[in-house]
Amino acid sequence: MIKKSRIVAFMVFIIAFTSVMVLTTSNILSNIKLGLDLQGGFEILYEVKPAKEGQKIDEAALSATAEALDKRVNILGVSEPNIQIEGNNRIRVQLAGVEDQNEAREILSTEANLSFRDANDRLMMDGTDLAEGGAEQTFDENGKPSVSIKLKSAEKFKEVTTEIVSLAPNNVLAIWLDFEEGKDSFVEESQKAEPKYISAPVVNQVFNQDTVSIVGDFSIEEAKNLADVLNAGALPVKLDEIYSTSVGASFGEQAMSKTLLAGIIGVIAVYLFMIFYYRFPGFIATITLTVYSYLTLLVFDWMNVVLTLPGIAALILGVGMAVDANIITYERIREEIKVGKSIQAAFKVGNQNSFSAVTDANLTTLLASAVLFFYGTSSVKGFATSLIIGILGSFLTNVYLSRWLLGLWVNSKIFKHKPGWFGVKKSEIKDISENFDTLDLPTRFDRFDFVKHRRKFFVFSGAIFALGIICLLVLRLNLGIDFTSGTRIEILSDNSLTTEEVTTELEQLELPSDDIVISGDNNNIAVAQFKGVLSKEEIAKIKSHFSEKLGAEPNVSSVTPTVGKELAKNAVKALAIAVVGLIIFVTIRFELPMAVSAVIALLYAAFFIIPFFSLTGLEVDITFIAALLTVIGYSINDTIVTFDRMRENMQKRRYLKKYEDIVDVVNTSLRQTLGRSINTVLMVAITVVSILIFGSEAIRGFSIALLVGLIVGTYSSIFIAAQIWVEWKHKELKKKGVLKTFKEKRKYTDEPQV
Repeated sequence: MIKKSRIVAFMVFIIAFTSVMVLTTSNILSNIKLGLDLQGGFEILYEVKPAKEGQKIDEAALSATAEALDKRVNILGVSEPNIQIEGNNRIRVQLAGVEDQNEAREILSTEANLSFRDANDRLMMDGTDLAEGGAEQTFDENGKPSVSIKLKSAEKFKEVTTEIVSLAPNNVLAIWLDFEEGKDSFVEESQKAEPKYISAPVVNQVFNQDTVSIVGDFSIEEAKNLADVLNAGALPVKLDEIYSTSVGASFGEQAMSKTLLAGIIGVIAVYLFMIFYYRFPGFIATITLTVYSYLTLLVFDWMNVVLTLPGIAALILGVGMAVDANIITYERIREEIKVGKSIQAAFKVGNQNSFSAVTDANLTTLLASAVLFFYGTSSVKGFATSLIIGILGSFLTNVYLSRWLLGLWVNSKIFKHKPGWFGVKKSEIKDISENFDTLDLPTRFDRFDFVKHRRKFFVFSGAIFALGIICLLVLRLNLGIDFTSGTRIEILSDNSLTTEEVTTELEQLELPSDDIVISGDNNNIAVAQFKGVLSKEEIAKIKSHFSEKLGAEPNVSSVTPTVGKELAKNAVKALAIAVVGLIIFVTIRFELPMAVSAVIALLYAAFFIIPFFSLTGLEVDITFIAALLTVIGYSINDTIVTFDRMRENMQKRRYLKKYEDIVDVVNTSLRQTLGRSINTVLMVAITVVSILIFGSEAIRGFSIALLVGLIVGTYSSIFIAAQIWVEWKHKELKKKGVLKTFKEKRKYTDEPQV
């Protein structure tokens, strides 16, 4: 008898969730903060140094500097600036959505110090005598722009004017503006600005007042900027700009629209595949994936996470990765149905048997994501944050929620004697009286002997590895400025661009570049790189020129050698920590031979990406490292699923007594898991290809690296990891004569483990 109450409960959940999602999604999306790569803006990393001898750069000095920078940012009217202290001597400033980036850069990096001097150039007053926030743009008696400033002490100004009057006939009070441009490490010594002469009024009487009007040859804009900079106050330390990147608003809008389109296409493709291949459980998967996507955005809103372009890519990628849990579970349920179990019994046992594989697979990716977060730069941190939230969210929704929703239908008994709803043909179902075990089921891959040709696989893999090394030595990598230092400019146009056209424009600015690449869907994006780090003035000139010429402000990124070396060092450290962490984890969950085999396989997959980029000449930037670590975290998933099945197959045996036992365990496990391995990688590959084809040009290299890594990761899992384990165990068998299996070593029972 069908239990309709369970179906009603399912419908109530769908109606309730859909209502909540429709009513709140618009508000959630509007609340999520967009990073500078999606709405335009810029980011600067300052290294804090002492302003005077003996000054210590401690926590108090860093906090005071961050506060001073915040005051300067407030002048720009940026609603939500992000100013972070990093390490012991660095401050990162991110200003998303700022309209005039040149002005913002000027106000942040330039400190104006007003000084009053007598005819002998003796300092009488300076910026410390100004009242906080007391400067404003005004007009003099002739209607010309001027700046009115308020002094802290009228008495001091009285003393100064008294002394100046006594110096007649040289009774002038010269006003100078000292620009501390030397605090910008991108500016050479010869380019540092000299103090600017404002005026030298003759003082014929003593003034007992705290307000002074500065009159000079100002435009209204110049007078306003001077007032703003004076109000910003002095910086307590020296700031060296060691890294910067800026994104034009047009670039941000285009990147977001293209990547969102890619996401929609990729997600729809995943949904269609799941429904077509897994039937009703696939339909349940689309519901849980929708809930997963909604909850992820909700968490972003609650945590005030800044959504970046790599972050959107991680969300899209997360949908493909989230479906893994469903595929592993549904395949196990189908296997239980095929051995003759009822739908209810198959559902229960399938969920139990898949739990350990799903858990281990998610934990490995989570480990790599955590390493990315701790060692990545701001954009990579955004990717890692999205990935971590996505992994946790997918585990909750696609394990527990999916189980509950599908369980409502299964336990309603509506599917009794209807295995077709789970994609199982009646002809595939064995008679339960025959006591078939899922491990004994035939597969489409039974004719393949994976172990027999393992030496050929080793030779082939070794040859490819050697060719990769040769390729790297001969062609080397096309390292971006993230690792080599320099300046990168991305120019966007409504029309097609040519190398000659861009070269001509840069030569007009006296900034020639012999490294210009044209890209984009209609050849409307030009990328020019400079070996040296351009100064603030040169960057401003480039931005103004191309904004006027093409109607869109270019992206400009500058990296000093210090940061380049540091990024490379952190990348190597991140890879090393991820590898060690995975070895420890897999050893604890399985055994050392499996851990070493898995890590060798994933390192091979990660390595393969490097000579591929060398051969194709694709640029290696910081997102390349994010792709490597993602491949390391995800490619091991397939190996984990295979090893989990190998462990299960070995539970049937008390000992591995001969070489044929080892071969049988590996071949059987690979045949049983190959179908789901292909499906899980296919789902992620669909989302990656969607991003690659329809997404933003800015993350195209990242998408290519990820796609290559996923494909090679599947190969290495089957033809390297499992085969190395065979060799390892064969040598152990020769030494010991017989090997204990997991069953005895780990005290597994014959019951499914959860």
